[in-house]
Amino acid sequence: MSNRYSPTGIQGGIDEYNGVWASDQITHLLKRTMFGANPDDVNYFKKKTLSQTVDELLQTQALPAPPLNFYDTADYKDPQGIKFGETWVNAIYGDGTVNSRRRASYKYWWVMQMATQKRNIHEKMVLFWHNHFSTEVNEVDDARYVYLYNMVLRKYATGNFKDFVKQITLDPSMLRYLNGRLNTKNAPDENYGRELQELFTVGKGAGSKYTEDDVKAAAKVLTGYNINGTINSYLFNSNNHDTNDKKFSAFYNNTVIKGGTGANGEKELDDMLTMIFSVDEVSKFICRKIYQFFVYYDLTTSVEKDIIEPLAKILRDNKFEIKPVLLTLFKSQHFFDPNVYGSTIKSPLELVVGTLREFNVAFPSPTDFVQEYYNLFGEMTRQGQIMQQDIGDPPNVAGWPAYYQSPIFYEIWVNSDTYPKRNQYTDTLISNGYTKSTKKIQIDVVAFAKKMANPDDPNLLIAQSLEILYKIPVSTELIQQVKKDILLSGQSADFYWTELWNTMIQKPNDANTLSMVTTRLRNMYKYLLALPEYQLA
Repeated sequence: MSNRYSPTGIQGGIDEYNGVWASDQITHLLKRTMFGANPDDVNYFKKKTLSQTVDELLQTQALPAPPLNFYDTADYKDPQGIKFGETWVNAIYGDGTVNSRRRASYKYWWVMQMATQKRNIHEKMVLFWHNHFSTEVNEVDDARYVYLYNMVLRKYATGNFKDFVKQITLDPSMLRYLNGRLNTKNAPDENYGRELQELFTVGKGAGSKYTEDDVKAAAKVLTGYNINGTINSYLFNSNNHDTNDKKFSAFYNNTVIKGGTGANGEKELDDMLTMIFSVDEVSKFICRKIYQFFVYYDLTTSVEKDIIEPLAKILRDNKFEIKPVLLTLFKSQHFFDPNVYGSTIKSPLELVVGTLREFNVAFPSPTDFVQEYYNLFGEMTRQGQIMQQDIGDPPNVAGWPAYYQSPIFYEIWVNSDTYPKRNQYTDTLISNGYTKSTKKIQIDVVAFAKKMANPDDPNLLIAQSLEILYKIPVSTELIQQVKKDILLSGQSADFYWTELWNTMIQKPNDANTLSMVTTRLRNMYKYLLALPEYQLA
């Protein structure tokens, strides 16, 4: 793997970038804020300014249609009578078999949203927050609950962080996952009270000084919450709530949260969140996580001073609205420092979904072929899983180690087991495709090449393809090798490819010529996607 993903000396602050706005900058922005950058997206944003582009990427998105019953077969029907092609999200739990199938439906649906995303950061933010407020489908179990959790991630993806924390605290999935529903005055459970501070708000960095007594006090504030299985929401039982006053440490300015009786006990959560969010470390902590996810993992002294602290102030000044922070970061000089380009390793989902999107891989109709459509996205979900990113099921409450594990971070994604699987995925997607029943998805290499400005020129075809697919430069020698060995099949003159391409265009029914062009393009893109450079974003 190239050491280009370990940049040094990233420059610039949060002042707005006013340099060149062309393919290099656009693909960088899109690969970081979306899943891949396809030629249509790049050409679309070339007609806009940087500011217009970022504003559009951060527009609020409507919630998607819910996941469906794709799992009915001749031998199996949903026991609650949910018909094939209808949603199950409002059904009763049922039994373990149908719930397992609904959980699969949910996961496949989620990857589907990534692959069919609009020109928007929303899906990337949902993944970011899933890693931040981690739950595990296999632990939560109830497919309806994990769907509702996903809806919370979507609703607050670019919204208010403080409101978000409150809603995730009361989310049925989280109440089940971190034992909030078991936390009572007679048997306090400190699990969520700890993670609320350590993982979700103030973190555990040098500036985070909360104490064990703060964990205990937070747990007492949170006593009495449970899940109302009838309406799939939280409920507050004042009889299980600790009504004593809760005292916090000097880190929280020795705040005392007055114990509330009856319905007033529920108000303690708001008081505690106000207390937590009065600490500057909250804004710094979440800005660090945003930076490490979208820019680079190394939080140097200069990054802390010139990027994190100013962004944290913006967050506080905007009453914890996330969008102003994102707008500033993605328009900043720092974000567009060339040293940032290609400095991260794609996560498995970025590779799987990004490849689908960059090559505009066509899926069967989601209405006419529901089962095939879902099962093909199920295969994409499985590909992410075998590369060590199982959507919905991070390893634990801290999320995937590649997003936080110092000192190697993203490098965790690539090893002797996962790298060959990455190559096998792109090879298969190009060569044979993936088939479910009678429907297949496969990269159409000719269609992709046609989107290049000069596909008849072998030099420009390679260069323009790399402009979309890579974020770091490659040597002239490599380009010449690809041209000579693959496109020219050992010939020395460029016109060999030019004539072949032009003949295909002029004689679209000439199967032999089409086959020759297709074979060469498949070999070229297989080679390019197998190189380490394609693993970088």
